[in-house]
Amino acid sequence: MPDHNYFSGLIWQIADLLRGPYRPPQYERVMLPMTVLRRFDCVLASSKPKVLAEFDKRKGGKLNDDALDRLLNKASGQRFHNHSQLDFQKLKGDPDNIEKHLVSYIKGFSSNVRRIFDFFEFENEIEKMRESNILYLVVSKFCDVDLHPSTVPNEQMGLIFENLIRRFNELANETAGDHFTPREVIRLMVNILFINDDKLLATPGTVRKLLDPACGTGGMLAEAQNYLRDHHGAAKLYVFGQDYNKRAFATAASDMLMKDVDQNGGTDNVRYGDIFTDDQFTEPPYDKFDYLLANPPFGVDWKRQQKEIQREHDKLGFDGRFGAGLPRVNDGALLFLQHMLSKFEPVRPKEQKHGSRLAIVFSGSPLFTGGAGSGESDIRKWIIENDWLEGVIALPEQMFYNTGIGTYVWVVTNRKEKRRKGKIQLLDAREFYVPMRRNLGDKRRKLGEKEDGRDQIAEIVQLYGQFENGEISKLFENADFGYTRVTVERPLRLRYQMTVEEKARFLDAYPDLLDDVQAIDKVLGREPSFDWNVTWSRIEDLLHTRKSRWKAAEQKLFRSVFTRNDPKAEPVTKSGQEHGYESDAELRDFENVPLKDDIDVYFKREVLPHLPDAWMDRTKDKVGYEVNFNRCFYKYSPPRPLSQIDADLKLAEDEIVRLLKEIAS
Repeated sequence: MPDHNYFSGLIWQIADLLRGPYRPPQYERVMLPMTVLRRFDCVLASSKPKVLAEFDKRKGGKLNDDALDRLLNKASGQRFHNHSQLDFQKLKGDPDNIEKHLVSYIKGFSSNVRRIFDFFEFENEIEKMRESNILYLVVSKFCDVDLHPSTVPNEQMGLIFENLIRRFNELANETAGDHFTPREVIRLMVNILFINDDKLLATPGTVRKLLDPACGTGGMLAEAQNYLRDHHGAAKLYVFGQDYNKRAFATAASDMLMKDVDQNGGTDNVRYGDIFTDDQFTEPPYDKFDYLLANPPFGVDWKRQQKEIQREHDKLGFDGRFGAGLPRVNDGALLFLQHMLSKFEPVRPKEQKHGSRLAIVFSGSPLFTGGAGSGESDIRKWIIENDWLEGVIALPEQMFYNTGIGTYVWVVTNRKEKRRKGKIQLLDAREFYVPMRRNLGDKRRKLGEKEDGRDQIAEIVQLYGQFENGEISKLFENADFGYTRVTVERPLRLRYQMTVEEKARFLDAYPDLLDDVQAIDKVLGREPSFDWNVTWSRIEDLLHTRKSRWKAAEQKLFRSVFTRNDPKAEPVTKSGQEHGYESDAELRDFENVPLKDDIDVYFKREVLPHLPDAWMDRTKDKVGYEVNFNRCFYKYSPPRPLSQIDADLKLAEDEIVRLLKEIAS
């Protein structure tokens, strides 16, 4: 029996018919829907007479569309049906009207399939192929591809479709990263996700649920099911996904239907909608999941959804999804993570609730962007202080189709192993790659697999599972990533001096104070004073003698107009009952003190030797968290000896002189 590669190649050859009217990155607009259509046609062939008989019997009755769909699905023995008189063979019988018949044939499907083709926007492609005179050829060629279940079992059909999705997405590599994750990256994530669950998944009757809230074409869902099938055949994994890209959603939904995956009676396991404003998984039992996977778009802004997200944050707090904080509007990565955390199962073994694990791909930004008190830092603080961050794996650069930046896999769980509690593992896998023979957009590297001669995925998983300190793997306490942002103040130092210009400026605002200002000018004179405390005390005495009472706003403007900051001046003491000095906002600074350090000791050791007049304002303390991956794996390289540098410079000078002589001659 031919394998899935044979059928993938057969379908791939048909794509050559599209050359001209379509560019290669656009082939998937036709080929994926046509593959789905041909598979459904073959699957339904044997039950077609029974479905047509049932449809004729019920046609014109009082059944609504949903009830009719259920009856016809039962007649077909599938989760879908087609009650059109047409099939692929009959479509070939009328070449002149094939576009009308093909549209009619698609409209004969059950509502779940019709909806998929609506999202594919396939009628537009049918019209385009008709205008280009290739529609009949494409349908005829697909008619020759036997995708009947007796020839191509469900499992193999899934592999065929996955293969086509991958190949067409690689053709469209300029946009592939938006809804397609390299297969080897998914395999790494899936292996890490299930790394400790062999015993749990080997238990007879085990049923688990997995969600990808940014599922794209469904690659992560498919790979997770492949893993369970290969390693834990007795366990059932129900997979669910949501996406806001119409074509990607249609591809993922049709993939699940074609595989005929048992979804516990559900037919809409992949759903369309924006997770931020239209979460499709809110009703039990599909509001909590055992596993979660995602590769959300890098650097995607959430300005369009900002109003609703802000409302949920303000109104619901931690009872909603975004209670920990809101990141900057130009990067919603940590919103995806909070959404996924809201889907975690609690840890209640007696109720068969074993907690949840998630793996998500991020750029470097969510690790460290935002200082203490920012939304990003508060989200990291919430996750780490709840002891949910298990590990972070740095991937090589140039791994994705539409970006060459470094990427990181976060592993987050509310059921850490005992040995991992209170700890976070960082694993530097940036050198684990093999060069690709042919670049695909920005993708120039891949994780080596068995066929590459080095199974780097297995090596990374092994290093992660060993949970040991080394050059590539490092273990840290949760508190190692936390710090207190301490406000360091320095005294305000003011020099007083009255001049004609400043006097005019002050009197423009308060002309009724002319006599008082003239008296101050006469008594204090025009020479600068470097002690504002003494100067203001003399002014107060003078005003008291003159029986003048200035308002606070007048006093504030007077000081603002007639004083300047001067490091040579004396510190300005606080007024009233307060002790100490006023702080100079321009000299205010901040120190990030590691959580494990004593702040007073740190201040005396690191700050006072350089700023002897400084003090800390502890009322403004903020706790922040960041994971600086490069700092954790930094290796000091001592500079070369000066003698070597001098020797190199001398060689360079000699070479320049030689070249100049050649030019001159």
